[in-house]
Amino acid sequence: MTRFLKTAALVLALAVPPAIAGEVPMGDDGLHKPDWLKDSFKDLPEDHAEAAAAGRHLLLMVEQRGCIYCARLHDEILTDPQVEQLVRDRFDVVQIDLFGGIEIIDMDGEELTEKRAAGKWGVTVTPVLLFLPQDPPAGADAARAAMGVLPGVPDKDQMVRLLEWASAGGPETGQSLREIMGN
Repeated sequence: MTRFLKTAALVLALAVPPAIAGEVPMGDDGLHKPDWLKDSFKDLPEDHAEAAAAGRHLLLMVEQRGCIYCARLHDEILTDPQVEQLVRDRFDVVQIDLFGGIEIIDMDGEELTEKRAAGKWGVTVTPVLLFLPQDPPAGADAARAAMGVLPGVPDKDQMVRLLEWASAGGPETGQSLREIMGN
């Protein structure tokens, strides 16, 4: 009987689709690929203009292959129904690979690889979330234009507050990122 129960449990576990299990599919590059990621040429000024025209904000997510914290962010926080709905409704999300070789155009117009952009932005750990304002300063790269840069994995309640804060204009709300995060 015990062997039967173990076998039945294994069959059920394998039959549960990843979305129900809270796991986000992985791409060939080893990064998580939720279906709400923006299909982008990684021309950040263009991506920003498209987001702004749609009344949305541009969110850059810097990640890397094998990052356990990125996995936690995707599988535990971003799959929460409230968090996921906020992302889907209010943000265009562009994924940046910390060690990636894909050419991007930074907010200041510089063309460089994802890896060089991450270095330029001072990103050394993952995940890092960069929230861009509706009207970024001219000539600033993504990190300097961002209204908020968050390294690490916030808990679900912090993420909800962060997404609501960013979609309301961030600092324009009168609150700082530190206050929103409860630090």
